[in-house]
Amino acid sequence: MSIADSGNIEVSPSAGTRQMRNAVIASLLGWSLDLFDLFILLYVAPVVGALFFPSSVPTLSLAAVYASFAVTLLMRPVGSAIFGHYADVYGRKNAMFVAIVGVGLSTAAFGLLPTIAQAGYVAPALFLVLRLVQGIFVGGVVASTHTIGTESVSLERRGAMSGLIGGGGAGIGALLASFIFLITSSIFPGEAFAVWGWRCMFFSGLLSSLLGWFIFTNLEESPFFKERQKQRAAGVADRIEAPVKAVFSSSWRNVLLLNLLITFGGGAGYYLTSGYLPAFLKVVNKVPNNVSSLILIGASVVAVISATLVGALSDVIGRKKTFIVAGVSMLVLLPVCYLGMAATTDTGMIAFYALVIAFLGNAGYAPVLIFLNERFPTEIRASGTGLSWNIGFALGGMMPTFVSLASRSPAQIPMSLSIFVVVIFVIYLIGAFLVPETKGTTFR
Repeated sequence: MSIADSGNIEVSPSAGTRQMRNAVIASLLGWSLDLFDLFILLYVAPVVGALFFPSSVPTLSLAAVYASFAVTLLMRPVGSAIFGHYADVYGRKNAMFVAIVGVGLSTAAFGLLPTIAQAGYVAPALFLVLRLVQGIFVGGVVASTHTIGTESVSLERRGAMSGLIGGGGAGIGALLASFIFLITSSIFPGEAFAVWGWRCMFFSGLLSSLLGWFIFTNLEESPFFKERQKQRAAGVADRIEAPVKAVFSSSWRNVLLLNLLITFGGGAGYYLTSGYLPAFLKVVNKVPNNVSSLILIGASVVAVISATLVGALSDVIGRKKTFIVAGVSMLVLLPVCYLGMAATTDTGMIAFYALVIAFLGNAGYAPVLIFLNERFPTEIRASGTGLSWNIGFALGGMMPTFVSLASRSPAQIPMSLSIFVVVIFVIYLIGAFLVPETKGTTFR
């Protein structure tokens, strides 16, 4: 039986309240813990840049760190292919567990690395190798967490769940990283942070592995995946042995390519807002670490609120209209916020602009998760969602590197950011007008 044939079988499994709650908590915490690990690098980017990629031009060191971040993002599609295949063929739960523990361990390993002053060019080489490993595991988390949560909630709540897992998880991860940054900056003030503080930031990644173990104690498999297993056992549906190959087949290739217009815009918007805020506050506004930590904590809270609200909005007006509203808002307002934030020295105004930027950046991709889930059938949902998300976010994640390279000095960063977001959200809006409405789609 082909995917197209099996796609005609409507599946409406019922998930108990306890199972639904556990799946939502596992997806939310799983994604937030992995974003916490990734945010650690963003928060220590200026320090890590000087220790592993030193340069007489500060923006070049910063660009090198963001390039290493982009390397991780480029490996995420590989992780989605590996773990997405496993999740579609054998189940979401185990794939999710291995990926989360892997991210935590690989993150902690960064704290053990020698700097370039201690080991020469071996240091940045080891740094990049670990980034590659981390990227594979993060790609696996996306393929599993981004399906098991939304497959376990009711049809009318999927948009809100999309925002809560995708955007809220990112906000919670950033919030946890902000708290660790605040604590570490207090324990290792000034120059001491460049000696031990950044290492302790990475060591905190062990928390992800530890918490990941507890998360899955009571987690059950996705009801849709279990229903599909029953159908396979009854001979009603065949197992798709190569889900990744199916996603790239002629039947689904155009769906994947069209998805990328949205995920690229959403990813770039996120990394140029919440992802770039730590560096913006340090190198443009020159805000002290303790003040920056508080602003970033506030921005993380706003990110959770924004993503959940905008995700819920897509349950009311639809995914397509939500994309259009978010795209127009970011196209117009983000340049104003970047330039305004750079022009002020008032801490209150800097915080205000940072919160608005965080709200906008997380609104752009809040409905993306459920939109992708609704585009693919159960047999290839983890692979299709993971690849669409990770390829788009990998391309979008390269934008901070280009912004830093395009800026010869910190003073030019705000204008570079403004130009990039205008171009990016024009592409995002093109995708928003071309994609079909998926609200109300029955999972199959």
